[in-house]
Amino acid sequence: MATKLIIIEGLPGVGKSTTAENVYDILKDKGINTEIYSEGNYNHPADFDGVAYLNSEDFNMLKQVHSKSKDLLNKIKIKYHNGYLIPYRKAIEEQQMSFGYELFNDITKNDIYELPMELHTELILSRWNEFVNNCINEDKVVIFECCFIQNPVTVSMIRNNSLKEVTMSYINSLAEKIVPLEPILIYVEQEDIKVSFNRAVSERPKEWIDGFINYYTNQGYGLSNNLNGLDGVMQVFEARSKLEREIYDSLKLVKYKIDNSKFNLNLLRERINSIIEANL
Repeated sequence: MATKLIIIEGLPGVGKSTTAENVYDILKDKGINTEIYSEGNYNHPADFDGVAYLNSEDFNMLKQVHSKSKDLLNKIKIKYHNGYLIPYRKAIEEQQMSFGYELFNDITKNDIYELPMELHTELILSRWNEFVNNCINEDKVVIFECCFIQNPVTVSMIRNNSLKEVTMSYINSLAEKIVPLEPILIYVEQEDIKVSFNRAVSERPKEWIDGFINYYTNQGYGLSNNLNGLDGVMQVFEARSKLEREIYDSLKLVKYKIDNSKFNLNLLRERINSIIEANL
């Protein structure tokens, strides 16, 4: 199999995770060495989750302000570009490290997904470039969920209310990076995005939807358009869906759409299998 990367995308609630898991299972059943990285994986090889970035000057200032935590910061820092990555989520969840309230706030406000758009894009593109260079000679297929379209759209459109052209340029730059891996894009969709979102709301904790509403309506696109509550989220979804359709059409990749409106696992698996068979 020449393909080394399979990307699963789509709006929240359409069944991306189920699709990614089925792709993984089918590839494993065929004896193909496969890795899967779901949304929120802090060990993601091409994205950042729970990772802050500070240039050298700001990192040294952080150590001065929080001098008692200097050793901790030096222990977890990773040299990157002109500064340092601080993988704070991994430090907390895997290494059981503890950050004080003020230090945690000072770190997280420099989360890579909170940085100015130009710096954010530069770091993400660099990360993808490193992933491609590392993956190109490995005998495996990697499955990514969400990080190729969803995350860039979220930070560009939803957080920053960037022009459509900016968002599309960002994602097309990612697409150019991954060409050597002969990627396959699988875009999962629903006939009625409101139904799929309400399904996700019913299945997830209240904290999730509260955070979702806050993120979608209290910054960038939502704030600029005076959107509020679940109705506001749906309006953002409709705009995002329209943009993602344009992005999908613009991408010069091997790509497929899967209609998962019926949430029929057998039909989903058959469709995935046919895509994989066509590209083996």
